[in-house]
Amino acid sequence: MNPTRRTVLAAATAAVLAPVPVLGPVPALAAGRARAAATPPYASYWYPDSLPAGSPGPGITWRSLKTWRAADDPDLAFNAASVPLAPRFTPTPANPTARAGQARVQALVSFGPTSANPSQGAADADYYALTHWAYLDELVFWGGSAGEGLILAPNAPVVDAAHRHGVPVLGNVFLPPTAYGGQLRWTRDLVQQDAAGHFPLAERLVAVAAAYGFDGWFVNAETGGGNTTLGTAMLGFVKELRTLAAARGQRVTWYDAMTVDGTVAWQGALDSQNQAFFQAADDIFVDFRWSAATLAASGTKAEQLGRSRYALWTGVDVESNGPDTPVDWDAIVPTGKPHVASVGFYRPEWTRDHLPADRRSPADFHAADDRFWTGRSLDPARPDATDPWRAPAVSVADRSTVSSVPFASVFNTGHGLRWYEAGAVTSDAPWNHLGLQDRLPSRRWTVRTAGERPAVSFDFDDAWRGGSSVLVAGALDRPAVLDLYATRLTVTRDAVAELTYKAETGEADVELAVATGEPAAPGAAPPYRYLPVHPGGRACRTNSVNGWRTVEVPLTGVAGTVHALGVRLTGRGSPVRWRLGALAVRDPAGPPAAPAAPSGFRVTAADGGDLRLAWNAAPGPVRHYTVHRVLPDGTRRFLGGTCQRAFFVAGQRPGPAESAARFELRSVGELYNASTAVTVTHTW
Repeated sequence: MNPTRRTVLAAATAAVLAPVPVLGPVPALAAGRARAAATPPYASYWYPDSLPAGSPGPGITWRSLKTWRAADDPDLAFNAASVPLAPRFTPTPANPTARAGQARVQALVSFGPTSANPSQGAADADYYALTHWAYLDELVFWGGSAGEGLILAPNAPVVDAAHRHGVPVLGNVFLPPTAYGGQLRWTRDLVQQDAAGHFPLAERLVAVAAAYGFDGWFVNAETGGGNTTLGTAMLGFVKELRTLAAARGQRVTWYDAMTVDGTVAWQGALDSQNQAFFQAADDIFVDFRWSAATLAASGTKAEQLGRSRYALWTGVDVESNGPDTPVDWDAIVPTGKPHVASVGFYRPEWTRDHLPADRRSPADFHAADDRFWTGRSLDPARPDATDPWRAPAVSVADRSTVSSVPFASVFNTGHGLRWYEAGAVTSDAPWNHLGLQDRLPSRRWTVRTAGERPAVSFDFDDAWRGGSSVLVAGALDRPAVLDLYATRLTVTRDAVAELTYKAETGEADVELAVATGEPAAPGAAPPYRYLPVHPGGRACRTNSVNGWRTVEVPLTGVAGTVHALGVRLTGRGSPVRWRLGALAVRDPAGPPAAPAAPSGFRVTAADGGDLRLAWNAAPGPVRHYTVHRVLPDGTRRFLGGTCQRAFFVAGQRPGPAESAARFELRSVGELYNASTAVTVTHTW
């Protein structure tokens, strides 16, 4: 990769995990009776084998991958993803230019620093909470630096969120240019062979991905000074890595940097200098030096080799300018001809990073991120043909994983300004944890109306559960249909849907939009039928809590396969602010059974107010677990949630006259119903 286009993650700027805020007025921290060091868990990173000279900087731990063993990994329980990779399907595209089965989309994303990157989120809403998974085919957990470590395993929240949306995640092997501290010995370490001619670190990489639950590796060898001997060794390493990876359901992507003669010379094409590496790997990321001619020739060459041209990720560097980046889109995804190759976005987290410090709210971030992925129109069903930025929604068909019942969403984006449960705030601390993110609407935001289009967004000022809700604001001078989910839900005549919503200002009639077939053509509306949502009506059961209404709607006459879900709002004369807090479909009707409770809840390490917690998995399906602290007055305060079976809490302190702290753990099911609580007590 061109060194001038990289933001180096310097060891000196390693972040520190923000502590969970103290709950209520408390005295000074009491001396803890530590059982073991309760250190914060961080995402893992390694050097291949040998370590740098000297000592690591503050907050950095130097580790050798060669000596890693899963049984000896103290943070594995915090870092291992638990959500399996979901199968996806492709509905009828949202517009006539979005295609299925052609160009794919990859993203190289730095979610945090190499070192001190929290394993399970942090007390900060300022986070790249990626939500447009429907257009992604591969995510690379980008990072690495000469002063911290070169091999990065993705942290569990990123993998869990991606897998929930059907997106595989790759760890990163980064051998940096010498200008950024790269040392050729690290490349040689990576490709060292044993007496039998095998590559021990290839086996170790596959073992890491299997233990951590992610999907393979992105190999980026950019340290110059090599020779043909090194190039031959690297090729053998990649071949063995891919063979071992494929046996475990993993994949390997090669970056266009090192050539077959062992030197680094970015080609910007698939050619004789990198062809062997492409054939050894699953895909190749084509460096930014491509042109229309070299990309066309590369696609042809891939097909001549018996490979798909869409195994070529065309590098598009958006780190500096986001959707203002000039790109020759017709060279990659022309509108009037078959796509030439796939798209590889380098650093799309620009949508967060470019915002000034005083405008890094979740709402500001999502507005910028919607612009990047959807385009200037902010409606994938109606792209703006004059927009110079050809957003993925314009060219690529969206995908969905909503294919089984029960299904539920509380429209949680994975970060927020506070945490809500049943419409009440149970923690007023900002937070991020992508593993708690819902399966989110893919077409944001498609609104069908003959009148004034209302504004639609994720909003963080109120929520039913989690940290966000969907806010619809506008005149509603004509009925407006909001597309929510493309689905493949098989239901019976006894199935029901539930909507939880709140009308803040104005009044609107609400209907559930249900389609049992596909649209007639790309861009056309689903063939919806509209089921009235009548609060208190005879056919609909209603419950009101904290200003939110939950209405159960029988799916009368909808037996079969549901292909799409949405809502239709009809205003009653005045502008409205209307929130959707939850949507669920279950079959059969009736209150769902609560999930089983976990067991063995325990404190595994404590140091004052910092604790490591662990438990045994609940039997049966569980979406995630929640941890609360019960204060002396009986108030429950949310401390965090996770899909893992271990959790770290920081900054806990005793309240007045409190000799021990009591913590509660619950399993949460797919319908957001919780198990009975199991408790553990920590004596101060």
